[in-house]
Amino acid sequence: MNQSFYIGAGGAQQQLYHLNVHGDNIANVNTFGFKANRSYFSALMYQNHRGVEEELPMGVGTRMLMTSTDYSQGAPSDTGRKLDYYIDGEGFFGLVDLDTGEVSFTRNGAFVMSQMERPTGEVDENGQPIMENVFFLGDNEGRFVLSERGGLIRVENPSDQLPIGIFDYANYDGMAQLDSTRYLPIDKNGNLWYGDGKLIQGCLEMSNTDLGDELTKVIEAQRAYGAALKMVLTSDEIENTINNLRS
Repeated sequence: MNQSFYIGAGGAQQQLYHLNVHGDNIANVNTFGFKANRSYFSALMYQNHRGVEEELPMGVGTRMLMTSTDYSQGAPSDTGRKLDYYIDGEGFFGLVDLDTGEVSFTRNGAFVMSQMERPTGEVDENGQPIMENVFFLGDNEGRFVLSERGGLIRVENPSDQLPIGIFDYANYDGMAQLDSTRYLPIDKNGNLWYGDGKLIQGCLEMSNTDLGDELTKVIEAQRAYGAALKMVLTSDEIENTINNLRS
Protein backbone atom coordinates (compact mmCIF):
# COMPACT_ATOMS: atom_id res chain seq x y z
CA MET A 1 0.00 0.00 0.00
CA ASN A 2 1.06 3.61 -0.55
CA GLN A 3 3.49 4.50 2.22
CA SER A 4 1.86 7.91 2.68
CA PHE A 5 -1.15 6.09 4.14
CA TYR A 6 1.01 4.83 7.01
CA ILE A 7 2.58 8.27 7.46
CA GLY A 8 -0.82 9.94 7.74
CA ALA A 9 -2.38 7.29 9.99
CA GLY A 10 0.64 7.17 12.29
CA GLY A 11 0.83 10.95 12.47
CA ALA A 12 -2.86 11.26 13.39
CA GLN A 13 -2.47 8.68 16.16
CA GLN A 14 0.58 10.45 17.62
CA GLN A 15 -1.17 13.83 17.55
CA LEU A 16 -3.96 12.29 19.64
CA TYR A 17 -1.32 11.38 22.23
CA HIS A 18 -0.06 14.96 21.98
CA LEU A 19 -3.57 16.29 22.64
CA ASN A 20 -3.93 14.00 25.66
CA VAL A 21 -0.81 15.47 27.27
CA HIS A 22 -1.87 19.08 26.85
CA GLY A 23 -5.50 18.30 27.69
CA ASP A 24 -4.33 16.86 31.01
CA ASN A 25 -2.31 20.01 31.69
CA ILE A 26 -5.33 22.21 31.01
CA ALA A 27 -7.60 20.03 33.16
CA ASN A 28 -5.20 20.47 36.11
CA VAL A 29 -4.70 24.22 35.77
CA ASN A 30 -6.34 24.66 39.22
CA THR A 31 -4.72 21.62 40.88
CA PHE A 32 -2.40 22.73 43.67
CA GLY A 33 1.18 21.54 43.22
CA PHE A 34 0.58 20.20 39.70
CA LYS A 35 3.53 20.19 37.30
CA ALA A 36 2.84 20.45 33.57
CA ASN A 37 4.08 17.78 31.17
CA ARG A 38 5.68 18.25 27.76
CA SER A 39 5.72 15.79 24.86
CA TYR A 40 8.69 15.12 22.59
CA PHE A 41 8.56 13.56 19.12
CA SER A 42 11.04 11.50 17.14
CA ALA A 43 11.27 11.24 13.35
CA LEU A 44 10.96 7.74 11.89
CA MET A 45 12.42 8.71 8.51
CA TYR A 46 15.66 6.82 9.17
CA GLN A 47 14.55 3.84 11.24
CA ASN A 48 12.02 1.03 11.21
CA HIS A 49 9.22 0.99 13.76
CA ARG A 50 7.36 -2.12 14.89
CA GLY A 51 3.60 -1.64 14.71
CA VAL A 52 0.71 -3.75 15.98
CA GLU A 53 0.84 -6.33 13.19
CA GLU A 54 3.99 -5.62 11.22
CA GLU A 55 7.17 -3.59 11.14
CA LEU A 56 6.60 -0.25 9.45
CA PRO A 57 9.38 0.64 7.01
CA MET A 58 11.61 3.70 7.05
CA GLY A 59 9.92 6.99 6.30
CA VAL A 60 6.61 6.40 8.14
CA GLY A 61 6.44 9.77 9.86
CA THR A 62 6.82 10.31 13.58
CA ARG A 63 6.09 8.96 17.04
CA MET A 64 5.88 10.54 20.47
CA LEU A 65 9.20 9.61 22.02
CA MET A 66 8.55 10.59 25.64
CA THR A 67 6.99 13.08 27.99
CA SER A 68 8.87 15.14 30.54
CA THR A 69 7.70 17.14 33.55
CA ASP A 70 8.29 20.84 34.04
CA TYR A 71 9.29 21.19 37.70
CA SER A 72 9.44 24.99 37.69
CA GLN A 73 7.86 26.69 40.69
CA GLY A 74 4.21 27.69 40.56
CA ALA A 75 2.83 30.93 41.93
CA PRO A 76 1.74 31.09 45.59
CA SER A 77 -1.95 31.29 46.49
CA ASP A 78 -2.81 32.81 49.87
CA THR A 79 -5.43 30.58 51.53
CA GLY A 80 -5.12 31.74 55.13
CA ARG A 81 -5.52 28.12 56.23
CA LYS A 82 -2.98 27.24 58.92
CA LEU A 83 -2.37 23.69 57.67
CA ASP A 84 -1.55 24.83 54.13
CA TYR A 85 2.15 25.16 53.32
CA TYR A 86 4.11 26.50 50.37
CA ILE A 87 7.76 25.88 49.48
CA ASP A 88 9.44 29.02 48.18
CA GLY A 89 12.39 27.55 46.31
CA GLU A 90 13.61 24.03 45.61
CA GLY A 91 12.43 20.86 47.35
CA PHE A 92 9.44 18.62 48.06
CA PHE A 93 7.27 17.61 50.97
CA GLY A 94 7.79 13.97 51.99
CA LEU A 95 4.79 11.64 52.40
CA VAL A 96 4.87 8.15 53.92
CA ASP A 97 2.28 5.40 53.62
CA LEU A 98 2.55 3.43 56.86
CA ASP A 99 0.75 0.41 55.37
CA THR A 100 3.17 -0.09 52.46
CA GLY A 101 6.21 1.86 53.68
CA GLU A 102 6.25 3.84 50.42
CA VAL A 103 7.78 7.32 50.63
CA SER A 104 6.72 9.75 47.90
CA PHE A 105 7.21 13.48 47.32
CA THR A 106 4.91 16.34 46.41
CA ARG A 107 4.71 20.11 46.10
CA ASN A 108 1.05 20.11 47.15
CA GLY A 109 1.01 21.37 50.73
CA ALA A 110 -2.75 21.09 51.38
CA PHE A 111 -2.49 19.08 54.61
CA VAL A 112 -4.99 17.98 57.24
CA MET A 113 -5.02 16.58 60.77
CA SER A 114 -5.10 12.77 60.50
CA GLN A 115 -6.17 10.76 63.51
CA MET A 116 -4.18 7.75 64.69
CA GLU A 117 -4.93 5.45 67.61
CA ARG A 118 -1.88 4.34 69.57
CA PRO A 119 -1.14 2.83 73.01
CA THR A 120 -0.36 5.14 75.94
CA GLY A 121 1.95 2.60 77.59
CA GLU A 122 -0.56 1.91 80.35
CA VAL A 123 -3.03 -0.96 80.82
CA ASP A 124 -6.56 -1.07 82.20
CA GLU A 125 -7.91 -3.28 84.99
CA ASN A 126 -8.22 -6.19 82.56
CA GLY A 127 -4.61 -5.92 81.46
CA GLN A 128 -5.52 -4.46 78.06
CA PRO A 129 -3.46 -1.55 76.70
CA ILE A 130 -5.08 1.85 77.01
CA MET A 131 -5.30 3.60 73.64
CA GLU A 132 -5.38 7.29 72.87
CA ASN A 133 -6.28 9.26 69.75
CA VAL A 134 -3.42 11.39 68.47
CA PHE A 135 -3.48 13.77 65.50
CA PHE A 136 -0.64 13.83 62.99
CA LEU A 137 -0.19 15.91 59.85
CA GLY A 138 -1.41 14.03 56.76
CA ASP A 139 -2.47 14.51 53.16
CA ASN A 140 -6.10 13.36 53.64
CA GLU A 141 -5.42 10.23 51.53
CA GLY A 142 -4.00 7.96 54.21
CA ARG A 143 -0.41 9.20 54.06
CA PHE A 144 1.50 11.19 56.70
CA VAL A 145 3.81 14.16 56.23
CA LEU A 146 7.47 13.70 57.20
CA SER A 147 9.20 16.05 59.61
CA GLU A 148 12.67 17.54 59.30
CA ARG A 149 14.04 14.43 61.05
CA GLY A 150 12.03 12.02 58.90
CA GLY A 151 9.39 11.17 61.53
CA LEU A 152 5.68 11.91 61.83
CA ILE A 153 4.49 15.38 62.84
CA ARG A 154 2.14 15.53 65.81
CA VAL A 155 -0.41 18.35 65.61
CA GLU A 156 -1.53 19.86 68.91
CA ASN A 157 -2.08 23.45 67.82
CA PRO A 158 -2.73 23.84 64.05
CA SER A 159 -1.79 27.52 64.23
CA ASP A 160 1.81 26.69 65.17
CA GLN A 161 4.49 26.54 62.49
CA LEU A 162 5.03 22.80 62.20
CA PRO A 163 8.49 21.23 61.66
CA ILE A 164 7.73 20.02 58.14
CA GLY A 165 10.69 18.61 56.26
CA ILE A 166 11.78 19.89 52.84
CA PHE A 167 13.61 17.25 50.80
CA ASP A 168 15.38 17.53 47.49
CA TYR A 169 17.31 15.68 44.78
CA ALA A 170 20.10 16.84 42.50
CA ASN A 171 18.25 15.65 39.40
CA TYR A 172 14.49 15.47 38.84
CA ASP A 173 14.60 13.90 35.39
CA GLY A 174 12.73 10.61 35.17
CA MET A 175 10.93 10.78 38.51
CA ALA A 176 7.92 8.45 38.37
CA GLN A 177 4.60 10.28 38.51
CA LEU A 178 2.27 8.37 40.84
CA ASP A 179 -0.71 10.71 40.45
CA SER A 180 -1.29 14.34 39.57
CA THR A 181 0.98 15.76 42.30
CA ARG A 182 3.03 12.89 43.81
CA TYR A 183 6.37 11.66 42.54
CA LEU A 184 8.59 8.68 43.29
CA PRO A 185 12.38 9.00 42.82
CA ILE A 186 14.43 6.52 40.82
CA ASP A 187 18.13 5.63 40.95
CA LYS A 188 19.35 8.30 38.54
CA ASN A 189 17.82 11.08 40.69
CA GLY A 190 20.73 10.65 43.09
CA ASN A 191 20.83 10.92 46.86
CA LEU A 192 18.18 12.55 49.01
CA TRP A 193 19.15 15.70 50.92
CA TYR A 194 17.50 18.57 52.76
CA GLY A 195 16.07 21.18 50.43
CA ASP A 196 16.96 24.85 50.80
CA GLY A 197 13.44 26.11 50.07
CA LYS A 198 11.64 28.36 52.54
CA LEU A 199 8.48 27.09 54.24
CA ILE A 200 5.54 29.53 54.14
CA GLN A 201 2.40 28.84 56.19
CA GLY A 202 -1.09 29.70 54.90
CA CYS A 203 -0.20 29.43 51.19
CA LEU A 204 -0.39 26.76 48.50
CA GLU A 205 1.51 26.39 45.24
CA MET A 206 -0.62 26.83 42.15
CA SER A 207 -0.20 24.69 39.04
CA ASN A 208 2.66 25.86 36.82
CA THR A 209 0.53 25.25 33.71
CA ASP A 210 0.69 28.18 31.29
CA LEU A 211 -2.86 28.21 29.90
CA GLY A 212 -1.98 30.40 26.92
CA ASP A 213 0.88 28.12 25.90
CA GLU A 214 -1.25 25.00 26.36
CA LEU A 215 -4.06 26.34 24.16
CA THR A 216 -1.51 27.19 21.47
CA LYS A 217 -0.17 23.62 21.58
CA VAL A 218 -3.72 22.24 21.35
CA ILE A 219 -4.39 24.29 18.21
CA GLU A 220 -1.11 23.08 16.69
CA ALA A 221 -2.01 19.46 17.45
CA GLN A 222 -5.52 19.87 16.02
CA ARG A 223 -4.19 21.27 12.76
CA ALA A 224 -1.54 18.56 12.50
CA TYR A 225 -4.20 15.92 13.18
CA GLY A 226 -6.43 17.32 10.44
CA ALA A 227 -3.52 17.43 7.97
CA ALA A 228 -2.60 13.82 8.77
CA LEU A 229 -6.18 12.65 8.20
CA LYS A 230 -6.29 14.54 4.90
CA MET A 231 -3.16 12.61 3.88
CA VAL A 232 -4.94 9.34 4.68
CA LEU A 233 -7.93 10.35 2.55
CA THR A 234 -5.68 11.41 -0.32
CA SER A 235 -3.79 8.10 -0.16
CA ASP A 236 -7.09 6.23 -0.23
CA GLU A 237 -8.22 8.18 -3.30
CA ILE A 238 -4.93 7.36 -5.05
CA GLU A 239 -5.37 3.64 -4.34
CA ASN A 240 -8.94 3.73 -5.64
CA THR A 241 -7.81 5.48 -8.80
CA ILE A 242 -5.07 2.89 -9.39
CA ASN A 243 -7.52 0.01 -8.82
CA ASN A 244 -10.00 1.53 -11.27
CA LEU A 245 -7.28 1.87 -13.91
CA ARG A 246 -6.42 -1.82 -13.53
CA SER A 247 -10.03 -2.83 -14.09
